[in-house]
Amino acid sequence: MGKKKKFRIDFRKNRSSKPRKKDLTDRVLSHDEVLDDDLTREERIGGRGELNRRGTVIGQEANDKSGCETPLPVILEPRHPDSRPGRVVAVQGLMCQVEDAEGRSYRCLVRRLLKRLATDQRNIVVVGDQVFFHPLPGSGEEGVIESILPRRGGLARTSKGKQHVIVANVDQVVIVASAAMPRLKPHLIDRIIVAAEKSKLEPVICINKIDLVDPADLEPLIGLYSQLGYRVLLVSAVTGFGLPALIRTLKDKISVLSGQSGVGKSSLLNAIDPDLQIPIAPVSEETEKGRHTTTTARLHRFRFGGYVADTPGIRQFQLWDLTPDEVVNYFRDLRPYVNGCRFPNCLHLEETDCAVKDAVADGLIDERRYESYCHLVLDEEAEED
Repeated sequence: MGKKKKFRIDFRKNRSSKPRKKDLTDRVLSHDEVLDDDLTREERIGGRGELNRRGTVIGQEANDKSGCETPLPVILEPRHPDSRPGRVVAVQGLMCQVEDAEGRSYRCLVRRLLKRLATDQRNIVVVGDQVFFHPLPGSGEEGVIESILPRRGGLARTSKGKQHVIVANVDQVVIVASAAMPRLKPHLIDRIIVAAEKSKLEPVICINKIDLVDPADLEPLIGLYSQLGYRVLLVSAVTGFGLPALIRTLKDKISVLSGQSGVGKSSLLNAIDPDLQIPIAPVSEETEKGRHTTTTARLHRFRFGGYVADTPGIRQFQLWDLTPDEVVNYFRDLRPYVNGCRFPNCLHLEETDCAVKDAVADGLIDERRYESYCHLVLDEEAEED
């Protein structure tokens, strides 16, 4: 830890105020009288107002020169002399599983002060977080998380207006799709690619279940992504095809597997490392949808070296903190044509003299990739997602 300082920061309200006798909106709609006393208009200087609360904590600045990100404005100072570093490998409700440097596992609660700090994130502690925790005396396998260290790359999306960090501190995102059962969804692949590149993570496309189709049918899609510089792996958890290449990709790295339900993420992990023994379930032949056998993200250690986060299947992936004018920056095939547009603020949708749309019409940009771009700019889920 660095030099300790005192910081004044925002807190979540610890206790809610007494409810109004009647909902304010209902009173307005029913033409009841609304008094000025019903409205909170200002804060008190003491920081104990109705709109916000502030307090003083001891720690160090979270946004250091390394450029890392953190869910909190400060790194809290560990208060226990036996505090030690660890990695969060699973989060289940209020309980986190933390692994120390020697590989010992502890069931940990989160320090109350951490949970009270104001943040725009859905969860204060996520899988992959580097933390400081201290074991509880006499408990053997229980502890308390005291501080969260700055994060580097992480996979995140929007959930109920908050940032949902699926996993933090990873090197690459392996986007798992299936050639069939369920059908391949390129628009979802594109969304996760954008999320990965926004977090400066390397995306790797892994197409499973190729034993169910003629591999030649996948050549146009494989060729498109390969020309854009993305690595594409063709694998089969059933026949073992392509698994050695997948092992080389995952070895000695921290990876996250992401994709829709039923594509075989857990089956692939079991095939390359049988020690993991992750539960799996068949895909419904009627709906072509998989069951959520993986309900929460979990970090697994490979016997051949490295870690992997197996995540729950997703059907929608709404990107976090991405404005419409930023989307084109994460489409490698669209970027070269942006400067040719007539208007500098062109969104490449309905504008005239748009070089990107002209490139699509001339066949220089794949039409399906352009559709993915449009869905992201308009903040729409693709129909097949």
